[in-house]
Amino acid sequence: MTGAFDVLARIRESRGAPRPAGEQCEMCAEPIADQHQHVVNVEGRQLMCVCRGCYLLFTDTAAQLRYRAIPDRYLAFPDFALDRREWERLQIPVGLAFFFRNSTLGRTVAFYPGPAGATESELDLSAWNNIRTADSRVDMLADDTEALLVRIPDDAEAPECFLVPIDTCYEFVGRLRMLWHGFDGGQQAREYIREFFTGIAARSRVVRR
Repeated sequence: MTGAFDVLARIRESRGAPRPAGEQCEMCAEPIADQHQHVVNVEGRQLMCVCRGCYLLFTDTAAQLRYRAIPDRYLAFPDFALDRREWERLQIPVGLAFFFRNSTLGRTVAFYPGPAGATESELDLSAWNNIRTADSRVDMLADDTEALLVRIPDDAEAPECFLVPIDTCYEFVGRLRMLWHGFDGGQQAREYIREFFTGIAARSRVVRR
């Protein structure tokens, strides 16, 4: 296993050195595979592609760190305590959003997808606290690195709710932006949303109230 001092030494050595072709770790410039892990810059809200060694430096959730490793945890929350009235109180204009706790701001923030990518919503904190009180699974989220991804169907069906890595949300929104056409996204975007949530459900462990 790569030690912390070895990783930090590689970071120092990589500064100013020419970078080889192909994708590299954004911390130490080591080559990385297409399927790699991420850390988040907590203050700047940037995602960084990193090698396994650098990723392991930032996995301590109790430490006060500038960067945090994004875990690979997927959970499904059936019967989530959120009805359409509560959703409207959250002031989110579409039926799809993700929520995460920003430790720098000290509060939960919400984003929803659209033609411009991820758009931040002015979250009604009192409405959000009502949801937290009604469903304690909300507090399972790790600060900065995990999100609550919620979809409210157009019909009368119950909401779909998942705990997912934050990078999954940004990748989802980025892909959706490329497919978006017109006011409501268009047929291709709707099909992608259905396929995406089907895949998330298949890999998620169910956690009941």
